[in-house]
Amino acid sequence: MALAFDEFGRPFIILRGQEQKSRLRGLDAQKANISAGKAVARILRTSLGPKGMDKILQSPDGDVTITNDGATILEQMDVDNQIAKLMVELSRSQDYEIGDGTTGVVVLAGALLEQAEGLLERGIHPIRVAEGYEMACRIAVEHLEHIAQKFEFGVTNIEPLVQTCMTTLSSKIVNRCKRSLAEIAVKAVMAVADLERRDVNLDLIKVEGKVGGKLEDTELIHGIVVDKDMSHPQMPKHIEDAKIAILTCPFEPPKPKTKHKVDIDTVEKFQTLRLQEQKYFDDMVQKCKDVGATLVICQWGFDDEANHLLMHRNLPAVRWVGGVELELIAIATGGRIVPRFQELTPEKLGKAGLVREKSFGTTKDRMLYIERCANSRAVTIFVRGGNKMIIEETKRSIHDALCVARNIIRNNSIVYGGGSAEISCSIAVEAAADKYPGVEQYAIRAFGDALDSIPMALAENSGLQPIETLSAVKSQQIKDNNAYCGIDCNDVGTYDMREQNVFETLIGKQQQILLATQVVKMILKIDDVISPTDY
Repeated sequence: MALAFDEFGRPFIILRGQEQKSRLRGLDAQKANISAGKAVARILRTSLGPKGMDKILQSPDGDVTITNDGATILEQMDVDNQIAKLMVELSRSQDYEIGDGTTGVVVLAGALLEQAEGLLERGIHPIRVAEGYEMACRIAVEHLEHIAQKFEFGVTNIEPLVQTCMTTLSSKIVNRCKRSLAEIAVKAVMAVADLERRDVNLDLIKVEGKVGGKLEDTELIHGIVVDKDMSHPQMPKHIEDAKIAILTCPFEPPKPKTKHKVDIDTVEKFQTLRLQEQKYFDDMVQKCKDVGATLVICQWGFDDEANHLLMHRNLPAVRWVGGVELELIAIATGGRIVPRFQELTPEKLGKAGLVREKSFGTTKDRMLYIERCANSRAVTIFVRGGNKMIIEETKRSIHDALCVARNIIRNNSIVYGGGSAEISCSIAVEAAADKYPGVEQYAIRAFGDALDSIPMALAENSGLQPIETLSAVKSQQIKDNNAYCGIDCNDVGTYDMREQNVFETLIGKQQQILLATQVVKMILKIDDVISPTDY
C-alpha cells in the first residue's frame, strides 16, 4: 500500500487499516481485471454452438446441474472475483432481455478484453481504447440493421418462427428432436400472443416436467396441468363440461382467533357439538352444489369428514393447489378466485370442456389435466425425459426457444447465424477503421478482430481447422459481398446459411454487441483496485 509522508518524513495513515488492504493500480489493475474476464470467457467458449460441450456443476449441497446455457453456468458457478461477477451480470442481463445468446455475449466480451490487453501494452490509453470500441460498436449495430431481413409470418404460416427456434435448440442437449420442440414452443407462444400489440406474456406458458417416458413424448396442452390428484380415490376421474369453483378458503370449521375452552360434561353436549360441525360441512358442500359447481379446486386442505361428504354428494375436489397454479387455472377457465363461501355465485365459476386425471407408468404418480378451457390463453408444455437433469435442461432450452419466438413477434427482423453476422460486421468495422484518424482506429480494428472470435470458437468446437475455415468463409463473404456465409458446423457441405436455415433474431445480436461493449468499457475504466487481504 502506498504510504504518504508529511514534510518531516513521518508516515501518516490515509485509509483505515491500510496495512490489511492490498492495492493494485494502473496497468497492473487493468491486466488483473482483464485476465479475470478472460478466464470466465474461456470457460464458456467451449460450450458455444451446435457442437458445444456441456458443463457439470455441483452445488454445495450436492445437487448436480448439467447444462450448456451460458447464464445457468455462470449463475451456478460461485464466482468470487469482482470483475468475474460483472461477466455473470452481463450474461444475466442478456438472459432477461433476450433470453438467448447468453454464451456468445460472454465470449465476445472476453475477446474484446483480450484485444484491449494488446493495445494497452503498446501504450494506448484505456479511455482511447474504450472510445474506439464505442465507435466500432455503433458501426457494427448499424451494419446489422443493414444486412437484416424481414421475416413475414402469420397465424397460419408459422414456419419462419419454427426455423428460428430450431437454430436456438440445435446447440442444446435436445437437438435430436429439435423440430418437435420448436413447433411446441411456437404454438405455445402463438396461443398466448397478442399479435396486434406484438406482445407475448410468457407467464401464461407453464412448463411442467415429469420424469419418465422419452423426450419425444413432450406435448403441448391447451389448458393447465396440475401435479395433484382428486382428494378421494373414489371420486370421478373424468369430468366433461366442468364448472369449477376456485376457493382459497379451507373446508374446515372456523377456528376462533382467541384462546378458548369448551367444557363437555355430558354425551348430549358432545352430540350437539358434532351435529353442529356436521351441519357446518353440510352447508359448505351445499353452497358449492347450489351454485352449480361440478369440481372444487381448493388452496387449502379438507377435513376427512368434508372429504367424505364431498364424495357422497358427488362433488369431485382437488386440494393443496399452489397460488400460482390457482391464478393460471382462473385465467384459463375464466373463473374468479373466491375467498369466502358466502361470496360464491354462479358467474364466478370457471368453465372447462374436460377435466381428467392421468396416471403415469407403474408408479402412483397422477396429474390433473384441465383442457378445452373457455379462455385458451393459458397453455402448458409438459416435458418428459429419462432423468431429472434432462428434464431441467429441456426446460431451460424450451425457455430459450420461447424467448426467441417472442422476440421475433416483437421485431420480425433476422440475421443469419453460424457466425455469418459477426464476420460481416467484422469486415464492415475493419473497412470503416481507415476513415478515422488518431489512435481510435487501432481500437476499431481490434474490435473487428474480436468479432471474429465467435466464428473461430464455433469452428474450434466443431472440430474444424479454425483459422483455415474462418479465412475461407471470410474471403467468400468479401468475394461475393453477401452476409450469409457462415461456419458449416454440421458438415452439411455448404457455407450458405440460407440453405442450412440457421437464423438468429436481429435484436438478440444487437443486444449482444451493445452489452459486451458496455461491460468492456466499464472494465477498462477501472485503474485502481483496493481490496481487503485474505488473512
